[in-house]
Amino acid sequence: MNVIAFLERHFGRFAIPGLVRIIVALNALVFVCAKLNPAVIYYLNLNPAAVRHGEIWRLLTYILIPGTDSYFWILFALAFLWMIGDGLEVAWGAFRLNLFYLVGMIGTTVAAFFFGAGDSNTMLNLSLYFAFSWFYPNMEVYFMAILPVRIKWLAMGMAGWLVFQFALGSLAFKMAVLASLANFLIFFGSEMIGLFRQRGTAAVRRKAYPQASLPEEEPLHRCIVCQRTDRSHPELEFRVSRDGNDYCMEHLPKPAA
Repeated sequence: MNVIAFLERHFGRFAIPGLVRIIVALNALVFVCAKLNPAVIYYLNLNPAAVRHGEIWRLLTYILIPGTDSYFWILFALAFLWMIGDGLEVAWGAFRLNLFYLVGMIGTTVAAFFFGAGDSNTMLNLSLYFAFSWFYPNMEVYFMAILPVRIKWLAMGMAGWLVFQFALGSLAFKMAVLASLANFLIFFGSEMIGLFRQRGTAAVRRKAYPQASLPEEEPLHRCIVCQRTDRSHPELEFRVSRDGNDYCMEHLPKPAA
């Protein structure tokens, strides 16, 4: 039985709808408070020594610290986080989004206590972005509010930056990355493996049926649900499901719970 589905079945009623919206609103409040009194951040960050001395609220409040102190960038950062939260809740439902975030928080806390990783929630929010890019790879956003870029290309750029920083970073940074992004691997690891297998199958099919041997009007992929093809809609991504049929990403069957 799928563990996540089991947890959802028994504990789904405890999920908090609109969790990321709540976090965004509290981030905005903390931003304003920090502008009035910068010391506020000190009392909210994830400080293991302070937690050991009884300041247990820090285990939660560090997620409320904005990632920037700029009036300009805070608007984009919080609006983007709001959009990501809404998108993930639509794709997953409230419980799975809550669980994903909780697992990320646990990883961040472990990294801080055992490896001295920083108290920033940057990696935790980055894991939300990677999850969003998995569900909505072709959605376009405006980079620097000017250039339209697909979500998947931004995700690949961030992943490349992360790999580079990981290679050069300290042990604490490496552990922060691994622990904070473990939630992504837990939730999407099996799907990623399945995707690689499907692409391998598609490569074999292309070799067996070269494009040159196909009639000019005949596509290589046709979604069995909507009948769109790689020729009529070249912007779409297609995958081969376990039943052997082609599906576009919109109609790809979800894994059984």
